[in-house]
Amino acid sequence: MTTLQAKQVSKSGAIHGGAGHNAADDGFSDLHPAYSTLQAMAESNRCLYCYDAPCVTACPTSIDIPTFIRKISTGNPDGAAKTILSANIMGGTCARACPTEVLCEQACVRNVAEDTAVEIGSLQRFAVDHLMARDLPHPFKRAPETGKSIAVVGAGPAGLSCAHRAAMLGHNVTVFEAKAKPGGLNEYGLAAYKMTNDFAQREVEFLLGIGGIRIEYGKALGKDISIDALKDSYDAVFVGVGLGSTNNLGLKGEEFPGVDDAISFIEKLRQTEPKSDMPVGNNVIVIGGGNTAIDAAVQAKRLGADEVTLVYRRGAENMSATEFEQDLAKTNGVVVRYWAKPVAIKANGKLLGMEFEKTELDASGKLVGTGETFEVRADQILKAIGQKIKTDDLAGMEIAGGKIVVDENYQTTAPGVFAGGDCIKSGEDLTVQSVEDGKQAAIAIDAFLKSA
Repeated sequence: MTTLQAKQVSKSGAIHGGAGHNAADDGFSDLHPAYSTLQAMAESNRCLYCYDAPCVTACPTSIDIPTFIRKISTGNPDGAAKTILSANIMGGTCARACPTEVLCEQACVRNVAEDTAVEIGSLQRFAVDHLMARDLPHPFKRAPETGKSIAVVGAGPAGLSCAHRAAMLGHNVTVFEAKAKPGGLNEYGLAAYKMTNDFAQREVEFLLGIGGIRIEYGKALGKDISIDALKDSYDAVFVGVGLGSTNNLGLKGEEFPGVDDAISFIEKLRQTEPKSDMPVGNNVIVIGGGNTAIDAAVQAKRLGADEVTLVYRRGAENMSATEFEQDLAKTNGVVVRYWAKPVAIKANGKLLGMEFEKTELDASGKLVGTGETFEVRADQILKAIGQKIKTDDLAGMEIAGGKIVVDENYQTTAPGVFAGGDCIKSGEDLTVQSVEDGKQAAIAIDAFLKSA
């Protein structure tokens, strides 16, 4: 992008550190630094070890939280990790990226007693990281081989979770991944400061330690592979393709250089080292109200953008981004403007900015424009207005509401084809939900194969 610059200094203009060090890279250190053993022991002792604990019910993967925290408090972090991973094989990523503040930690009874929940996410990370750092055999054993083979489409959280559980159950699994690296959104879609030190790849390597799983890269559904061909070659198929397309604004000039999808911006940044090599605009607009919008806005600011403005069409309470994420944006200097919708992209040989119309709710509760407009200057615009499923080669599977329809056993309307993750409607579009989908689908596939 001709109007973009790779920022070489921090907001203050200062360059910190020695030769070759860049201040922009400092903005991508761990958002939540890992606990020390002492911190983990102290925090674990705050847990009340509730019977029928509400935190377990709040976790989509139903991790036995009191049990794993008790194991930490008694000096058994590896045992704690095994408790976590038996329910959620990607517990390391979920500990880093899961919105625990609206799930398990929100349900913590300490919120009532002390107004401060037990830091479940940090304790979970401590235990899983402790186990992964040790050169130990994989903590789970495979059942005797069944002779059955399963094809998994997509090496994201749902696909990898399904593959691991299916391998544990004795099946041989081949995962087909369109990209060059596994991990899905864990590798390409989460903010860099949430997934430091190449953790997504280390987690996949750990997961593959179970054996019985092979990954083939550069295999895109609808281009290199088809569901029908997989059905002919495998005993069952699991589709975990996520949401591969993004929504457009529908405005003239959307194809102009400097206008991009936030998810593409995040993906490129995740694969760029050092981070300071990533080009970013001086004045960046981010459109959207979800966690992807926040991730893009905060990272643009940390890369050195002078001004980042996040614009959302409704109020703060309507944003799907959590309160923590919204606060993170503001503390990082992102300007958040509510009740405004984009109506025009301004350009004159180069990107100049956007025009917005203020919005409000009418008497019937419908969102409408007020007729009052304003402009925000920008040399980079990032769209984070939602994703949609790519329907390439999903023939034979019913699609409703932009999602693959599945029954209670995760089976699609195509016999022998199962699905899970963001491409189905099973809950929030969260990594932890995708992991649960994959795990439960693998159990359902195992039952399907045994009954065949």
